[in-house]
Amino acid sequence: MQRKWMMFGAILTMLSVGIGAFGAHMLKDKIGASAIATYETGVQYHMIHALGLLIIGLTAGQIGESLKLKWAARLLFTGIIIFSGSLYVLSISGIKILGAITPIGGVAFIIGWLLFAIDVWQRGQSRSAN
Repeated sequence: MQRKWMMFGAILTMLSVGIGAFGAHMLKDKIGASAIATYETGVQYHMIHALGLLIIGLTAGQIGESLKLKWAARLLFTGIIIFSGSLYVLSISGIKILGAITPIGGVAFIIGWLLFAIDVWQRGQSRSAN
C-alpha cells in the first residue's frame, strides 16, 4: 500500500504541475478570466490532494496499513478525478452541467481526510493505552 499510493501521489503531483503549466501558457489567451480561475482551482486541489496521497503512503509505512487508510487514499484519488477533472473540462469546454458533479469530488475529499484522521487518531489511542 505504501509504495502504491506514494507512486500515485508522485505521478499525480507531476501531472498537476504539467496541467498547471499548460493552463498558464496555452490557455491564458484562449479562455476568459473566470474560466482560468476555475482551471486554477482544479490545479490547486489536484496538487493538495496528490500530496495527501503521499502523506497517506508515508503514514501506512510508519504505522501500518489499514482499511481506513486504503479508503482514504481511494477517495482522495477519486476526488482528484471528479473534482479537478470536472473543473478542467468545464473551464476548457464551457459545459456548465459539469459543475453539478464537482461537489461529488469535494465530498470524496472530505470523507477521505475524515477517514485518515479517524484512523490515525484511533491507532494513536490504542498505542498510548499500551
